[in-house]
Amino acid sequence: MAAMRSPTVKRRRIAQELRRLREKTGMTRAQAAKALDMTPGNLGRLENREITARPVVVRAALALYGVTGEDAEVLIELARGATERGWWQNYSEIMPDWFSFYVGLEEEAVMLSTYEPEIMPGLFQTDDYARAIFRLTAGDENVDQKVAARLHRQDILRRDDPVEISAVLNEAVLLRQVGSAPQFRAQLEHLGELAELPNIEIQILPFAAGGHPAMTGPYVLLGFPDAVDEPVVYLDNFTRGQVLEEPEHFTEYQKAHMKLQVIALNPEESLKKIRKLTGSIG
Repeated sequence: MAAMRSPTVKRRRIAQELRRLREKTGMTRAQAAKALDMTPGNLGRLENREITARPVVVRAALALYGVTGEDAEVLIELARGATERGWWQNYSEIMPDWFSFYVGLEEEAVMLSTYEPEIMPGLFQTDDYARAIFRLTAGDENVDQKVAARLHRQDILRRDDPVEISAVLNEAVLLRQVGSAPQFRAQLEHLGELAELPNIEIQILPFAAGGHPAMTGPYVLLGFPDAVDEPVVYLDNFTRGQVLEEPEHFTEYQKAHMKLQVIALNPEESLKKIRKLTGSIG
């Protein structure tokens, strides 16, 4: 089992394993809940990650499901880690629960594929660009905290084992100025620097490519170091985000992303375009 850094992924793994083990025994949720002196509702919330499973509860559930020894201790240790706080929880005042869950997944991810039609991905934004985006979309309230959280997320790009990113950006991202001209130029310069990192592949989808499979909107695909933790799709809109965990969703979005990679400019051509547009800004 790969070492985990995110308590969010630990909670996800524990919930997944407890549900799988219960179903393997053939016990219904009501039967298991009665044996564990819980209500079926609480067991359901535990299996759906709505509440965090305390180590003592995990130990009792594993004993009920016949899991003992080293296998049990590994899961109990995960449960201990699942009660820890991630850095993003320090921003709970400005980060809604649904986005906090996504950031916890992002922290653990080793692979990330994304398409953005309008704005620079959050992981690529400069301080000034992020500040301008927040003011445009949400006003001036708590802007400093929001920007700080966004920049903190970017640590995954340059850590010892950085996340591998495949980003396809619509040409509009490079042409729609956000902030002042100097600030936008700095953002494009930053994008060019990121494109030269070995773990980041950036492709520009030119208008000349015409229609494409992702015209319905942006997405992020996340993959994790341990195969037991299935990859997910993240979608968001003006007021809310959604994590799709069913394998069939990931497969469809993965196919769409691969098609975008084919019709977009290759990374070398994309970097040339980024630099050309950077130079055109006064």
